[in-house]
Amino acid sequence: MKRVRLTVAYDGTDYCGWQVQPNGITIEEVLNKTLSEMTGEDIRIIGASRTDSGVHARGNIAVFDTESPIPATRMAYALGRRLPEDIVIVKSEEVPLDWHPRYQDCMKTYEYHIWNAEVPNPIKRHTTYHVSYCLDVDKMQKAAQYLVGEHDFVSFCSIHKNVKTTVRTIYELTIEKKDEELVIRIRGNGFLYNMVRIMVGTLLRVGRGFYTPEQVKEILEAKNREAAGVTAPPQGLILLSIQYEDKKVI
Repeated sequence: MKRVRLTVAYDGTDYCGWQVQPNGITIEEVLNKTLSEMTGEDIRIIGASRTDSGVHARGNIAVFDTESPIPATRMAYALGRRLPEDIVIVKSEEVPLDWHPRYQDCMKTYEYHIWNAEVPNPIKRHTTYHVSYCLDVDKMQKAAQYLVGEHDFVSFCSIHKNVKTTVRTIYELTIEKKDEELVIRIRGNGFLYNMVRIMVGTLLRVGRGFYTPEQVKEILEAKNREAAGVTAPPQGLILLSIQYEDKKVI
């Protein structure tokens, strides 16, 4: 028996998120089915991040146990020949049998892409959120700095009943605009449900002038979801990478 770790990239447009559910096809479901058919075993993968419907990834992490003779490093190639074009295994490697993707210290990086122009870009309709109104990027950047550091982010969480704590640490939050595309990059030690999308929705309200940058600090301190902005739509969000402090690769 060996445990294989996969780095998974996908376009989440046509999927109901990562986790298996009854109302539509998911990334986890496709991987389970493909791996089971390939190995002849009943495979159930364990994912690191349960991305929502429509959210994309370049570096989500999953593991599964198998007795297949296929070497762990060749699993990516073997799966690549069987998976649909919108799911790609970037890398596969063997890890210890007790290695779990959700119980390790890690750093997650997300990007949120906004198409900030008068008219939408049809080519980027699945990977950006179209915002037609003008945004004050300088004010957004100033507001973003209030979110950096260790804070209780309960104001930026839709559901928090099943988590031990709503305290998280944001190491970096940058906002850059190149031509019509605005990219918000957020790096932290973990994220609550819808946390990134609520942060983006709040920063957009700053950019539009509904909030001052200083009010973001007040929103944090309020510890009340109703104080923050709306949840930005999913298509602009990409899970860029998950970096583990202890890389126990065999």
